[in-house]
Amino acid sequence: MKLSFDYIVVGAGSAGCVLASRLSEDPSAKVLLVEAGGGDGHPLLRMPLAWPVAAGDPRFSWGYVTEPEPTLGGRRLPLARGKVLGGSSAVNGSRYSRGHPRDYDQWRQQGLQGWGYEDVLPYFRRSEKSWRGADQYHGGEGELNVRPGRSPDLLSDQLSAACKAAGYTETDDLHGEVAEGLAEMELTITDWGRRLSSYRAFIKPVLGRKNLTVMSRALVTHLRFKGDRAVGIEYVRRGQTAVAQAEREVILAGGAYNSPQLLMLSGIGPADELRTHGITPIVDSPSVGRNLTEHPLVPLIMETEPSSSFLRHLRVDRSALRIVQWFFTGGGPFATNGCSAGLMARTREGLDRPDVQLIFAAGARDSSVWWPGQGSRLKFPMQCSVSIQHPEARGHVTLRSSNPAEPPRILLNLFGAQADIDVAIAGLRMGRDIFKRRPLSDHIKGELLPGAATDSTADLTEHVRRTAATTSHPCGTCRMGIDEGAVVDGTLRVRGVRGLRVVDASVMPTITCGHINAPTIMIAEKAADMIKQAS
Repeated sequence: MKLSFDYIVVGAGSAGCVLASRLSEDPSAKVLLVEAGGGDGHPLLRMPLAWPVAAGDPRFSWGYVTEPEPTLGGRRLPLARGKVLGGSSAVNGSRYSRGHPRDYDQWRQQGLQGWGYEDVLPYFRRSEKSWRGADQYHGGEGELNVRPGRSPDLLSDQLSAACKAAGYTETDDLHGEVAEGLAEMELTITDWGRRLSSYRAFIKPVLGRKNLTVMSRALVTHLRFKGDRAVGIEYVRRGQTAVAQAEREVILAGGAYNSPQLLMLSGIGPADELRTHGITPIVDSPSVGRNLTEHPLVPLIMETEPSSSFLRHLRVDRSALRIVQWFFTGGGPFATNGCSAGLMARTREGLDRPDVQLIFAAGARDSSVWWPGQGSRLKFPMQCSVSIQHPEARGHVTLRSSNPAEPPRILLNLFGAQADIDVAIAGLRMGRDIFKRRPLSDHIKGELLPGAATDSTADLTEHVRRTAATTSHPCGTCRMGIDEGAVVDGTLRVRGVRGLRVVDASVMPTITCGHINAPTIMIAEKAADMIKQAS
């Protein structure tokens, strides 16, 4: 039997869950939300501090890796992508960050009317339930609970004083009047200290809607067309192939890797490349999969005094007590994501917005539980991750084969532009200067990585290429625009066909500052209005 719906949303991640929730507010509209991953019930997916473990667990992440990166010595980088309801919002660091107002005004200046900061601000406010309450910048009634991730063990006060001593400003609201400087971490977690993924926030509370169907463990293999109109999907679930029909629209929300992959598998992409995989082109769209953008990350790691290190809580006996504390009270260090604060800054004069973010974490990303007796052999780290906010380098996503179950080929081309390396080195020097300032310096024993002796431009460049990683913020591979090369237009409709849109981070023409989960949710909120108005 062929299932029939008004709207089919492919991908239950940050954008897809929001979109399905909003579209199903109309009781007359039948909505299908399809997800290739499974359920999100495991406790690791609820604990904020456990996100690095969850992101690397093959039960919860697709385990993608890049192709050998030529700019990074041929290294293959792991790419955490959520394999559960909620998508990557179920395994990320829970950071709520919208970006700089100038990011969106740049989109408007590129001809994308309706995408300037003043245009998108209402959509940020719509989804948000801020601890600050409702005001001109924040929402107070939305589904997405936003609150600080505070803990006295994060050295936040010492970091604040050190940044001020180094000459940096502090803002009490990165999403208010002053969108740069040092700001505390705001997290998408409940008041009970549980992770709030897009599925938990937007779909779980409305599962009782009779017009909303959520289907997990269903891999969409390709889109179905009638002439130039998308009319449904074909998918595999429990070993069986099935078809679902869309009376109004099919909406792709698979993210920056999987949305372009599904377009190409369905015949929309670079025609010559599709033919090499035996796929008949429907629309020759050379930009599909191109313009891949990511915030590169370079680590600066200091050794702290054990008595003031967050790592002391990870001793196995103490860790057990902290987990009990988190479970029964929703508080304590395990209700944080381990990060103290983020500094949005400019590495040189003449910039119209920050070009680097320094993310200060109370431990290293690979910090883990340890046993009594190991303490004397351990280093107690504090990490500053230097994240490039507007990289010049671009990568791409291409097909590995015509088999939908195979992951696409992903080449990020991180630090493929000298300008990005220059920003990274400037950021490393900024971080070092902050760590030398009191009172933070009173807690620092020395530099672990790259090491105090690594100071020349050549040596720091080698450090960048040897250690660079991602922040898991891929976007841009189905970019929107008004030019013929854009994959989607300003209403997120795929060019060359009807009844098909892309609604996720892949449509971003340029990457926003900070973290892209909140902007992706905003895009879905705005898209829902556009789709409703078109129906």
